[in-house]
Amino acid sequence: LQGIDEINAKEIFVLPNNSNIIMSAKQAKEMSDKVIHVIPSKSIPQGLAAMLAYDPDIDAQANVDRMTESIGNVKTGLVTYAVRDSQINSLSINKGDIIGIFNSDIVVVDKDIQNTAEILLDKMLDEDSDIVTIYYGQDITEDEGEKLSQFVGDKHPDIDVECYFGGQPLYYYII
Repeated sequence: LQGIDEINAKEIFVLPNNSNIIMSAKQAKEMSDKVIHVIPSKSIPQGLAAMLAYDPDIDAQANVDRMTESIGNVKTGLVTYAVRDSQINSLSINKGDIIGIFNSDIVVVDKDIQNTAEILLDKMLDEDSDIVTIYYGQDITEDEGEKLSQFVGDKHPDIDVECYFGGQPLYYYII
């Protein structure tokens, strides 16, 4: 709410980029006198897709519709590490294991970052996949990021692959 109050704009679009923040964003909208549109993005890739769908030449409601529709077309993959021992579905996870998360579900547990990312991508990609954008984190080198891009390109030559330094902590890759 404080951030919204500091914005000088006729209308404000809020992209929570986290399922745990959507409700707070909606509450802030109700508490503010400003015109606020909450786009229910649950991840950074969804938020980026929503921003790319924004068109300054159309009205706000048309933008809300376009932006909201765009997030439905995004699959999100995350590669990070386990902070504690746990058992999720049939996966046994030990603190420090590398985990691959696909649309909020842990689907890969491994000891190797690159191997986890490759297995995760295999689970994410299908015949409807058009583009893969890889953001590598602060603990990943450019060479490692490019190697992952090459993995996708070799296995899926019809998919466009982009790779960028995201510099994010905690997540080795955001896909």
